Amino acid sequence: MLNIADVLHRWCRAARPFALATVVDVSGSAPLPIGTSVAVDEEGNAVGSISGGCVEGAVYELCHQVLRDRGAAQRAWFGYSDDDAFAVGLTCGGELDVLIQRIDPTEQPHLTAAFAEVAGGRPAAVAQIVDGPDHLLGATMSVLGDDRVAHGTMDSGPVYRAVTDQTRALMRMGRTGRAAAGGGDDCREPLSVLVHVRAARPRMLIFGAVDFAAALSQAGAFLGFRVTVCDARPVFATTARFPHADEVIADWPHRYLEHTEVDERTAICVLTHDAKFDIPLLRVALATPAAYIGAMGSRRTHHERLHLLMQAGLTEDQLARLRSPIGLDLGARTPQETAVSITAEIIAHTNLGTGLPLSSTSGPIHRPAVRERAVMK
Repeated sequence: MLNIADVLHRWCRAARPFALATVVDVSGSAPLPIGTSVAVDEEGNAVGSISGGCVEGAVYELCHQVLRDRGAAQRAWFGYSDDDAFAVGLTCGGELDVLIQRIDPTEQPHLTAAFAEVAGGRPAAVAQIVDGPDHLLGATMSVLGDDRVAHGTMDSGPVYRAVTDQTRALMRMGRTGRAAAGGGDDCREPLSVLVHVRAARPRMLIFGAVDFAAALSQAGAFLGFRVTVCDARPVFATTARFPHADEVIADWPHRYLEHTEVDERTAICVLTHDAKFDIPLLRVALATPAAYIGAMGSRRTHHERLHLLMQAGLTEDQLARLRSPIGLDLGARTPQETAVSITAEIIAHTNLGTGLPLSSTSGPIHRPAVRERAVMK
């Protein structure tokens, strides 16, 4: 639902009831990930998309029905064979599981608060029960970026506290995902919760103010990263040379990295290609929780770098995290081609992709989004 938060925020502020249809599970090559929503208000205005095919028409009608009947939330399943899937926008036999529910902003002010945070560029998360007893289906609660919790329509108690904890955890990771709850003494019926997350942009930290860094900063910005370029030489570390970076820092790379924010979504790209910068920087980088750490250089440079890092006390497990030489084998030569090679490896690493040509692989093209599934007790 947070994919259309800006419009939903306006509807909530105007106290306009609407029906919300949300993709809660996908299989095959469904075109959009879980958490994607369509909303329809009582005047027939629609926003969002979940397939791009005639599924949209069926979902639109279901939204009208939910609004008209003012009934409980309901589930709808759309699955098609390979022969006719293309016509309805679900290629290669994709399947969608959709939850449709009526939202009255006057009864769920916490959603107005969550949509306002997202519309203002601030992080927020909304937890939504998508499987469980009928009376709980569609129940929601929100967590805002400053860790405030808006209770919403979800029951209080141990399950509520567990959902809150998992929502906060997924929000810290910046991931929309499913989690299980209940099934114990406190709530005997199992529940499935979809946590919608809109977090701050992940960071890309580029070290080395070189031409390759200029191209990579542009590619990183295009992919939605908050890009920082850092170099110890002030004459090279200038905003004029890196107009696509969010910030340009003149400082020793390892010193800057020691004092900046790094989380499980951060990509660290070491392009300095100089041992006096690389070794102290990588010692710090490989001790962080960064999702991706890559370093530029030849294979000979890589082997020498590994030797120096081992002498510096790094373990084999730490060194195994290092992507070097950086990037996928695309035959890249120019800075722009190299930037594509590096970002392609980051995408493949993040999404557990193979990096192989799709023509040489089998199975679904679109994989489910990488997400945390946790059992909450």
